[in-house]
Amino acid sequence: MQGSNSSPPEPPVAPHAPATLAADYFDGQSARAHAVQLSRRGTQLHIRGEAIELDIAAGDVRWSERTRHGPRIGHLAGGGALHCRDAPAFDAWLRAAGHGDSAVVRAQQSWRWVLASVAALVVVLAALWVWGVPGASRLVLLAVPPSVDKSLGETTLSTLDQHLTAPSALDPARQQRIRESFARAVQAQAAAQPGAARAAAAAIPAHELVFRRGRDKSSLGPNAFALPGGTIVMTDALVELLDAQTDALSGVLAHELGHVHHRHGMRMVVQASLVGLLSSVVLGDFSSILAAAPVLLGQASYSRDAEREADAYCAAFLKAAGLSPGLMVGLFEKLGAARAQRNAPAGEGRDDPNRRTTPEASPSWLGIAFASHPADRERIEFFRASAAR
Repeated sequence: MQGSNSSPPEPPVAPHAPATLAADYFDGQSARAHAVQLSRRGTQLHIRGEAIELDIAAGDVRWSERTRHGPRIGHLAGGGALHCRDAPAFDAWLRAAGHGDSAVVRAQQSWRWVLASVAALVVVLAALWVWGVPGASRLVLLAVPPSVDKSLGETTLSTLDQHLTAPSALDPARQQRIRESFARAVQAQAAAQPGAARAAAAAIPAHELVFRRGRDKSSLGPNAFALPGGTIVMTDALVELLDAQTDALSGVLAHELGHVHHRHGMRMVVQASLVGLLSSVVLGDFSSILAAAPVLLGQASYSRDAEREADAYCAAFLKAAGLSPGLMVGLFEKLGAARAQRNAPAGEGRDDPNRRTTPEASPSWLGIAFASHPADRERIEFFRASAAR
């Protein structure tokens, strides 16, 4: 084969196609094989053997595709079959009768075409992964009413309260100050937008801030996350970490509001379904671990993209509200220090140069938790650049 436009190679042909062909005939009624001779005149196929004399239309026989191994088979109307173990003789006899292989069969016999087909499949799947699934999820999301987001968010919060979170221990007045500070930032952001302030304010998605704490010290930690429908959960540990600095907490809430604005929660549900469907089509069994793995890997990638979108929303929000995106730099530095302190082995202090640190991940099923990917360093650089512009 030369060049990408060449046709798949023709199968090898025996030098002399036999006039008759030895085969085994199965009548479809029993498992007994009858030795027969096959011949063809015009459009008629003649089958002759001991006590067997059949004449059938050659066009009524369905010949199996040519393969490298195994017998050649012809399926007869009524359930009968013809088996020929001499594959080269069968191929030559059938080709002499005018039955050539299809382009697909010829390609299957060529390792070059098989390799090209696999490469093309990989390219198609990669394109679906990078562009197809995210694009399709956005289109599907347009058809999903916001009421579905709200219902899913309420169900998720109820599940969290049953298994992971507990009621906040923060003083109600402290909670109220944080809510009021963010409300002022929302109003300032809306008023700074071009056009009527009322129209700008209407673009802010509906949201509700609730406070929770982890049921134990190993769960959640300093964190905030947005649920579908507009519920934003902030942990007591995050409030304590920032020492109730309301401007910094408003930055966190602006980031989470970005998740609500882009409907990341519902989008990730749709994307998980699409990735799962794609996996089941390729692998044939979505229930297997192998099929589930791409769903988890795909969601990790999409989560990083969601965080970047929310960061961009946050930076624009803070600037419009008269606050510096640099507030988020201090947040990430404190989050990193808190993780380092929590992961320090017993007896090692924060300032110990031999202290070992490891990344601390939020529960993976939270999906859009504030402290998830991309890495803190990348996000710090983004907010520093945003503050400098």
